Amino acid sequence: MNTLTVLLQQIGMFVIYIITGVILIRTKVLTRENLEIISKVVIKLSLPVMIFINTVNGVDRQSFFSSLSILGIAVVMYVCLLILGTLSGKVFHLHGEHLQLYRAMTVFGNVGFMGIPIVVSIYPEKGMLYMAVFTIIDQLMLWTLGVKLTSSEKESGTFNPKKLINPVTVAIILAMICVLTGIRIPLVLNTALQKMGATATPLAMIYLGGVFACIDVLSFVKKPDYYGITLIKMIGFPVLFYILLRLVPIPADIRMTMALTSAMPVMSSVVMMANASGSDGDYAMGGIVVTTLCSVLTLPVVSWIFQALG
Repeated sequence: MNTLTVLLQQIGMFVIYIITGVILIRTKVLTRENLEIISKVVIKLSLPVMIFINTVNGVDRQSFFSSLSILGIAVVMYVCLLILGTLSGKVFHLHGEHLQLYRAMTVFGNVGFMGIPIVVSIYPEKGMLYMAVFTIIDQLMLWTLGVKLTSSEKESGTFNPKKLINPVTVAIILAMICVLTGIRIPLVLNTALQKMGATATPLAMIYLGGVFACIDVLSFVKKPDYYGITLIKMIGFPVLFYILLRLVPIPADIRMTMALTSAMPVMSSVVMMANASGSDGDYAMGGIVVTTLCSVLTLPVVSWIFQALG
């Protein structure tokens, strides 16, 4: 089964989950308050457990050290996206908080809930390893640069090192300890953690569908700056990034993983961080709505281009 076929299957499941979330809200099975509870369960339990158990089960010490090139590639990716976000934001005449949030949306993609399941489905043996290594840089950037970009003009956006200690980073640290020391998880615990981690993506997508049902989607769809993010972050940059990575002596699966990761729609944490700091969370939510809907088309397109380029 080729990469495009696997990707289409994953996107099909994402769409089903999102539609389910819409239906649950429309039929009043869920409310906006319930959605916030689901969000907390996913962020504080399901996602960290998924990262931990998939890494422990799919990574060994030798393969971990052989994949450390991803750290450098991830840093380059974020720097380039930040520059592109700044330039394109000015093209759309954005200022103040909206420009900062636009930059954040261009930089940070939905790696946890979409990137990880897609990559792991394409590369069952090493996909989780690559994503675990990438997440080290992803979380570092999110809680430093991300805090700055999502802070309101009244907030300083000062980096707090304590924010680096969160369920996801703890899961990564514990997983790396297990990998480097060879510690094995008891079968019963391993099975239980796998089943809990498997709920992360369905619950996250159901949450997004529920949120879409609670807001005026059409009002966001009309904003042209969101399509700037779509064209630059989700099509233009990933293709260029893939071409540039062909010049670097790295395995083809790492090249594909990093290029696909850069093509993900806007990360949901951008909205949460914006709301927490008093910035315009609704503007960030619009970016999530438009880019997530567009990703149903853009991800297969860029995947097809990657395969055509070889």
